[in-house]
Amino acid sequence: MYLCYIIAVPMTKLSVNINKIATLRNARGGNNPDVVKAAIDCQRFGAQGVTVHPRPDERHIRYADVREIRPHITTEFNIEGYPSDSFMDLVLEVRPDQVTLVPDPPDAITSSEGWDTIRHKDFLVDVIGKLQGAGIRTSIFIDTDPAMIMGAKEVGTDRVELYTEPYARNFPGDRDGAVAPYVSAARVAMDAGLELNAGHDLDLHNLKYFVTCIPYIQEVSIGHALVCDALYYGLENTIKMYLRALEK
Repeated sequence: MYLCYIIAVPMTKLSVNINKIATLRNARGGNNPDVVKAAIDCQRFGAQGVTVHPRPDERHIRYADVREIRPHITTEFNIEGYPSDSFMDLVLEVRPDQVTLVPDPPDAITSSEGWDTIRHKDFLVDVIGKLQGAGIRTSIFIDTDPAMIMGAKEVGTDRVELYTEPYARNFPGDRDGAVAPYVSAARVAMDAGLELNAGHDLDLHNLKYFVTCIPYIQEVSIGHALVCDALYYGLENTIKMYLRALEK
């Protein structure tokens, strides 16, 4: 059996990604459901943060949504995205608490891999310098490859966000094998002085085990699964269920 690495740390924070709420709104037009109200409600129901991922085609969260949401965030605002010129202009205007950099091409359906921090070193150094110069914490979406993690250290990021889709995919058949690369990667990151986030396909079935094995994860960003669960359990109850899963 794979042995989890247990140390005493504060509770991992939950940041709710509200992109899917915007997707539902956009399918019909108008403003129902209201993404600003959703952001406010997520905080009111106990989430410690709100995440959005505006894409160039604005098929879910729009740039205008980001501007409207910002004044209502009383917890933490995390904006994910590829650092195009338009994205950088937006986040430097809005000044979220955190920007999570993802290597998605413009037409990507969802994030599917982490950064090659060695190949894109100069680009990331420039982007991160601009964000940190504006007082914005930076996080890089990354796979479990130790070389990419050490590359993240070299580009100066504050945090790395572990891409957890492979963990979620393999969890039903072999949870110990699924989590093992992440425990190893997390240790590399911690030894390098990087803080840790995690996200992608985490849900009520696999979340508890993940944060038990890696209890020093600072924050998880969860959207698709949480919004789907909210259709059955209601948003307030669902957020409380995820918060309970994060309890150490």
